[in-house]
Amino acid sequence: MAEHFGRSGLKYPPKVVPPSQILTNQPNLRLPPNLQPLRFPSHVHANDISPMAKAVCDILVSAPPGEIETALDSTEIPANPILVEEVLKYSYNYPASAVKFFRWAGQKHKHSAIAWNLMVDLLGKNQAFEQMWDAIRSMKKEGALSMATFASVFSSYCGAGRVSEAVMTFDVMDQYGIQQDTVAVNSILSAICAEDMQTTRASEVYDRIKGKIPPDEDTFAILLEGWEKEGNVDKAKNTFGEMVVRVGWSSQNLSAYDAFLTTLVRGSHAEEAIKFLQVMKGKNCFPGLKFFSTAFDILSKSNDSHNCILLRDIMVSSGLMPNLFMYNQMIGLLCNNDDTDNAFRLLDEMVLHGAFPDSLTYNMIFECLVKNKKVRQAAKFFIEMIKNELPPTHSNCSMAISMFFDGDDPETGVDIWNYMIDNRFSHLDASANALLLGLCTLGRFSELRKFAEDMFDRRISIYESTREKLKDALYKAGRRSAMDTYDFLSRRWRA
Repeated sequence: MAEHFGRSGLKYPPKVVPPSQILTNQPNLRLPPNLQPLRFPSHVHANDISPMAKAVCDILVSAPPGEIETALDSTEIPANPILVEEVLKYSYNYPASAVKFFRWAGQKHKHSAIAWNLMVDLLGKNQAFEQMWDAIRSMKKEGALSMATFASVFSSYCGAGRVSEAVMTFDVMDQYGIQQDTVAVNSILSAICAEDMQTTRASEVYDRIKGKIPPDEDTFAILLEGWEKEGNVDKAKNTFGEMVVRVGWSSQNLSAYDAFLTTLVRGSHAEEAIKFLQVMKGKNCFPGLKFFSTAFDILSKSNDSHNCILLRDIMVSSGLMPNLFMYNQMIGLLCNNDDTDNAFRLLDEMVLHGAFPDSLTYNMIFECLVKNKKVRQAAKFFIEMIKNELPPTHSNCSMAISMFFDGDDPETGVDIWNYMIDNRFSHLDASANALLLGLCTLGRFSELRKFAEDMFDRRISIYESTREKLKDALYKAGRRSAMDTYDFLSRRWRA
């Protein structure tokens, strides 16, 4: 047995050790010097830990290593399996003390398979691989080994950047009585793909073993999620094609479809993703809401309104309804491209699909109307916003007031200001200055004076730039009413 594992290349193959020396043949646990302390959840911040487990954890943290067992004996806490499992979950930050506790508890009762798996995981995550293999050997003697044990080992090796040893462990796991089946393949692939830029390595492992161990839907979903993370469109296409050939189409394989299509959209292949969507629809296979939400976000950031609408049409025609967040993403994108017609179309339909517009929805459309100087539509839409109790933001109000005065609809501009006052808006300065400049431009000096007096009473700030513009305009007007207005404003500014 030792010779077999020596050929496998594993640094710490199992050895024959007497049961009395299980986890004791390494009295001083040696950990890699580059490990950062407190990388794992601590019992100090756990809300669901039991008082007994917390007391044990406190001992493991504070007691000197040579006194841990004596300190544990003095507590008279019963070392039952449930307590051991709970303590181990919060002992990853102090593995040497955890080993002492595990050995102490093992003298009082037989450990559960869960406790053994936790110990293997704790040692592996702390890169104490020699002791981890000691524990695995002990588990074999106890008959406690399972696929979960090896999934933990794969994860620990890969997390430590030792993918080769994870693969070697897979190669020898059948010597421990654990079958190298599809679940095992998926476990090793998942562990490798979880690490950055390692999907090619996972693909190589898959290619080597796919002839003797058949893949399933999860196998391809794992690889496709890896290609998605790395943004490798070509590899994703190859894997997706092989998946269709080997396992066919399945309406349950959502994660694979989500990952593949997201890779295409994120890789600037939205048109191709839409073509695949149409094929999937014909096969009664479709991605989930996760893909559509991600895709709308990507298309929004790339300002691709055309493909966004195509994607939405396919989605709705397949019976999937966008939620409020998705509708806001689409409407925001359309408004950024000044496509108010489609924005209003989505606004009208979203209620029918159970997604009720919120303040953001209305304000994006209102802002688009204002920026494009669509005076009549903006005035009508402002009334609808007030009716639905979703008023414009203060920034949209200030822009709208200026637009309405410039667009020969000063009354709506004044209505917006009055609405802000009546509803006690904060941040009134920008809108107030826009109103004064608008009234001055139209020569409505008596109204300007009335509003300005109210603004002074409210301690609203009149910008220096606004004062200069008002001064120039009022002097140029030359009328007595204009001069009186300026004199009034000048006195209040000096007050």
